[in-house]
Amino acid sequence: MQNILTNLVRVQHERYGSDREAFSLVDVAGKKCISTTWGEFRRDVDNMACALEILGLQPGDMMCVLSPNLPEILVTDFACYSNRAIPVAIYATSSPEQIKYIIEDAGANFIMVGTQDLYKSVRTIVSECPTLKKIIAADGIDLDSDDSFSLSFSDMLSLGAAASDSCRADVALRTAEASPDDIATLIYTSGTTGEPKGAELLHSCFNSALEAHREILTNLSDKDTSVCFLPLSHIFEKAWTYLCLMLGIKVAINSNPKEIQAALPIVNPTCMCSVPRFWEKVYTAVQEKIAKMSGVQSMLVRRALKVGARRNLEYRRLGLRVPAMLEAEYRFYEKQVFSKVRSAIGISNGRFFPTAGAPMSGNIVEFLQAIGINIVVGYGLSETTASVSFYPAVDYVIGSVGTPLPNVEVKIGAENEILVKGPTVMRGYHNRPDENKKVFTDDGWFRTGDAGRIDMSGAIVLTERIKDLFKTSNGKYIAPQAIESRLGEDRYIEQVAVIGDQRKYVTAIIIPAFEALKEYARTHGISFDSVEDLVQNSEIRKFIAERIENLEKGLAGFEKIKRFTLLPREFSIESGELTNTLKIRRPVINSRYADEIEAMYC
Repeated sequence: MQNILTNLVRVQHERYGSDREAFSLVDVAGKKCISTTWGEFRRDVDNMACALEILGLQPGDMMCVLSPNLPEILVTDFACYSNRAIPVAIYATSSPEQIKYIIEDAGANFIMVGTQDLYKSVRTIVSECPTLKKIIAADGIDLDSDDSFSLSFSDMLSLGAAASDSCRADVALRTAEASPDDIATLIYTSGTTGEPKGAELLHSCFNSALEAHREILTNLSDKDTSVCFLPLSHIFEKAWTYLCLMLGIKVAINSNPKEIQAALPIVNPTCMCSVPRFWEKVYTAVQEKIAKMSGVQSMLVRRALKVGARRNLEYRRLGLRVPAMLEAEYRFYEKQVFSKVRSAIGISNGRFFPTAGAPMSGNIVEFLQAIGINIVVGYGLSETTASVSFYPAVDYVIGSVGTPLPNVEVKIGAENEILVKGPTVMRGYHNRPDENKKVFTDDGWFRTGDAGRIDMSGAIVLTERIKDLFKTSNGKYIAPQAIESRLGEDRYIEQVAVIGDQRKYVTAIIIPAFEALKEYARTHGISFDSVEDLVQNSEIRKFIAERIENLEKGLAGFEKIKRFTLLPREFSIESGELTNTLKIRRPVINSRYADEIEAMYC
């Protein structure tokens, strides 16, 4: 079998010709998209592949890619595949120490950098990375006057364009010799509890994952448009973007995740992968608008939501025929309410929105489905080439993460751990034989580290990351992510870290949604000069406590938060409190806020 990624650009160019758009870069300021056609894409990939060969890139060599989302990432990735080389993505939010660690661990020979700051960061560590041969800087980066070690992206393309016939023949031979057993990429885990590990994903992993998705997702076609929103260093976005390119779906690259709300109306995508936090913010924003509506408007919207839930969840979800009267009522609310909400978000033509990476509240799923946003919850890991499971088109179970892909086996092991086996599972961690012994069972099942169960329908229900589970001093097990997910629904709560390991009761460190809280304070005559004033105000604390109590309905008494601390600043990647995938680093939180935590148990 040929490698899908090795041949993807050539195959699609031959299929669509030179003039059809392959992808674009969203220009938020100009409110437009700058297109790259399949012909231009193939030309740039071929020229970059030749330039890398001229500079000494060999089959099996590693090339790091350190950049926010840019077209240069796709060109570099596929140029590496042409050479049987291995692109290694590094998050653009990484520190120089993290960058150095990955370069050294991978033994990378080249690195592509996407911004001026990242170029400066790599320049400071070049002397400490003996395997590096060249820095390739994206266009727009000003190279230092004393820098003979780097080349601009344009210079690389020019070098490749002038390549000899023998050079092109060498690259073509490498492409032809590519094997499914070749490593396609290393994906470094986020390292919530230690150093990141590079998962070796073979081309066979991507071949299997992409073909399985093509088989299942028959509702997607080359008439669709997607936004590349998550970092391309994230396996979810990387695999989703590759799938889009394989299916001929036009991909709009959003380089600044903070601009996604402005980018969506420009692109108006029909599909997009994202993490639950994006949809949590959509949910709270819509709920906020509903709360401000007049009595008549509010009644209209609430009736619409009931009708939408009944139609889309009680009938469409189960593959049942919708009663004519219900369908007519739904069509009325679709025109008067739902279409306007989706248009305001920027997805008026949206059809398919996969989400994964963290727990997602069933309340939010039901709300989104009710207003006609086809949210598809899934589950996967870097080590499994993204998807292990996701909602089937019909009869999906809310509260689950769907059913496994056809070629993926899932079972429940000791401590209710989810175990996975199949052709999409990584070969192992790069240079980590001891870790590989830990994460694979003797008969080849991958230990995910996630606890869960499989229900009667075959759907997987996640309960918690096993490493995150803790036990109170009373012997009660607590799943902090489940509680944090509940609180994340609230428009006044931005971030939560649940505490309680070996403690008498559960507490939480909470970062409020500051702008929403300021508005509440002004509306209710609560004076403040700073966010520090807000988080210390007794009325604000009482207000947040009431909201927490409401959100915790249905939890067991021992699971409920007894005390909490409000902080005046967000957890961040830069401070080391969050991973590059925005997961909480619990050991860092516990250490950094030890005094605040102890105060909640006095």
